[in-house]
Amino acid sequence: MSIENQANLTVEQAQKILGEFSCTETKTISTEEEKALLREALLLFTRLSDSQNFGICADTAAEGFFALETYLKALGYDVSLDPPDFTSTVEPVYIKYNTLKGSYYLDSYTGSYRGVLVSCQSSQAESINGTYGHLPLDLFI
Repeated sequence: MSIENQANLTVEQAQKILGEFSCTETKTISTEEEKALLREALLLFTRLSDSQNFGICADTAAEGFFALETYLKALGYDVSLDPPDFTSTVEPVYIKYNTLKGSYYLDSYTGSYRGVLVSCQSSQAESINGTYGHLPLDLFI
């Protein structure tokens, strides 16, 4: 997946798209075009930020780590996660991943949300700073 801004989105347009998925009930994506625009908006924000933190809410650890790996690869990270043996973990989970440290935290999760939270931090572009999501687990599939 290319990290180029193929849709030529401005920061303001990207922020509006990401804002539709933030702090609201989980929004569903109805078309491939909408999914592509959301990908482009996230790619732009992550490219302009210094680092990101991810919060993954998933039905299983396997689903959560798969989503995390697809996001990281799509955003240009060359990461090899070494998740614990979670074959017996069938409960919903929360995974927190820090791109600066390259580390994660895994815990059980009792909430109803499913998806990915992406928190962007930038020392240069204040408008980039924020948490966006819950984005779809399969955004980059």
